Amino acid sequence: MTDNDIIEEAIRLVKEDVNVTLPVKGRSMLPFIIGGKESVILHRPGLIDVGDVVLAWVDGCRYVVHRIIRIDGDRITLMGDGNLTTEHCALGDIKACVTHVVDAMDKTHYLYNRWRMLGSKVWYWLRPIRRYLLAIYRRL
Repeated sequence: MTDNDIIEEAIRLVKEDVNVTLPVKGRSMLPFIIGGKESVILHRPGLIDVGDVVLAWVDGCRYVVHRIIRIDGDRITLMGDGNLTTEHCALGDIKACVTHVVDAMDKTHYLYNRWRMLGSKVWYWLRPIRRYLLAIYRRL
């Protein structure tokens, strides 16, 4: 079974209103979601907004868990918190919303509390120096 098969099964379950816990890989959501150590809890997408973390099919070729940074009608612009570049998808390519992160100690953390939202906004505005901050973070 490939990663895409697992993700597509998770999407199928989410469409049936089943909440799915999915481990994440990679560094694209650092420092807020740590790939290889943490998982995300997926829910059926409802109304989406800038700042939401979603599972999306981007550029017609792959799934990502990234944050929405812009909505222009049906065109969604996404960026991983650990990335410096954006990706795009259509509104219909948003497959699930991420509401919680499960850490390595099996503790569940809500993604949209006041402090996490403030942290993500500050982190977004730190894009000009984010590369250097991430380099330091990865060495810790």
